[in-house]
Amino acid sequence: MLRNGEIDVREVKRIVRRFWWVLPTTTFITALVALALTFVLPKKYTSSTVVLVEPPTVSKEVVPTLATEDLYHRLASMKEQILSRSRLQPIIEKLNLYAEDRDKKHMEDLVDRLRQSIDVSLMQPMAGSMDRQPPGFHVNVTFSDSRVAQQICTEITSMFMEQNAIRRTQQANVTTQFLTQQVNDAKAKLDEQDAKLADFKRRYLGSLPEEQQSNLSLLTGLNTQLEAATQALSRAQQDKTFNETLLNQQEATARTAQVGAQSQDTLEQQLSAEQSQLAELLAKYTPEHPDVIKLKSQIEDTKQRMAATSESKPASAGSPGATRESPQIQQLRARIKLDEVSIADAVKHQAQIQDEIRQLQGRVQASPMVEQQLKDLMRNYQTASDIYNDLLKRQQNSSMVRDMENKQQCETFRVLDPPSLPVSPSFPKKIVFLGGGAAAGLALGLGILYLVALTDKAMYGERDVELCLKLPVLTMIPSHDVAMSGMVRHPRTR
Repeated sequence: MLRNGEIDVREVKRIVRRFWWVLPTTTFITALVALALTFVLPKKYTSSTVVLVEPPTVSKEVVPTLATEDLYHRLASMKEQILSRSRLQPIIEKLNLYAEDRDKKHMEDLVDRLRQSIDVSLMQPMAGSMDRQPPGFHVNVTFSDSRVAQQICTEITSMFMEQNAIRRTQQANVTTQFLTQQVNDAKAKLDEQDAKLADFKRRYLGSLPEEQQSNLSLLTGLNTQLEAATQALSRAQQDKTFNETLLNQQEATARTAQVGAQSQDTLEQQLSAEQSQLAELLAKYTPEHPDVIKLKSQIEDTKQRMAATSESKPASAGSPGATRESPQIQQLRARIKLDEVSIADAVKHQAQIQDEIRQLQGRVQASPMVEQQLKDLMRNYQTASDIYNDLLKRQQNSSMVRDMENKQQCETFRVLDPPSLPVSPSFPKKIVFLGGGAAAGLALGLGILYLVALTDKAMYGERDVELCLKLPVLTMIPSHDVAMSGMVRHPRTR
């Protein structure tokens, strides 16, 4: 007798001892029914194959891959595309599947049935492997005909192989075309920056930062040249003044000689003036200076003329050629002309040097501003150059990847084993059904025994009496009668 729905070990033993035949009977019957079902239910056959994902033959360090998604996402996307209606409907029509249901059901329902019979599962990487990408995947197709299942599995596997090749080739082509366009745009921008830089250097030629030091050196040299030109101009002006003074003296001397009034005192005064002038020149220049030498020569001429005058004074007074200029006067006039030409040349040369100095000073002053503008242009040019070089490198890598894809040297799918031709059905399996039927029979027998124990209201012990009557038991009389059925009676409670 159960108490509050609970059963103890004693009750279990009692039930099993009385109804032991229930468990083997239900187990045998349900197992037999399950085995019979394996002959009645429609059979299904499963064709399977394994597709391995082979890595590229060329290392990724040599040619980087263009894949932007991992294999999990790529296979999931490919699976959705391959199991779509646009891919499965041609298989149904090609293999003439579900011919008896074509007129009864919509094509979408037939595609759904075929989709449910296809299973694509990823292979898990080995434990401890550094690469967490799946090494491959399984393709299983379950169908009522073993050969049709093999044909469907072959078609699905071929679709995966073809889709992977097309997908990677398209990705390589699209990437290469995109990078080619980007390289062309970057090259146009680089050419534009290069043209701006070249035009800037042409406009500011001489004021560029790298020319600043040379400009300073040229400016120092021009200042030295200007100082030399100024000194040359000063000497030319002094020579002209000196020669004009001598010319005036010679003309005065000539006029005195024409009228016979030139005296020895005049020559002495001229000699005294020349000697004074020589002393001034020696104070400023060395004895080898051209002006000093020239003045010494003039002093010697004056002394000779003084001697000649003292000897030929009576004869020269009545000379018919006294009106002609002497060679000394003509020579002085020629010297004055040369001095005027030298002064004009010196002034012109000095003006040219001053113009060059002003230009160089302007370049030096504008150099900081030009340097700042040049830095901006160089920064833009360097940025455009870096972008162009980076894109060009990526384009070359993409072209190599595309060539590898065309030569099937990148990541590829390889069928390890061709789709199998199943010999025995995958459903229903006799062992599975037989084991399941036996387990179900055992569970059914246990349920029956529990119901028997639940419906049994007999009292077999002191506790059952106390539970049922809610009265204490004073004594118990054991029963030794043997039932007609041969089963031992339990002691009866009085």
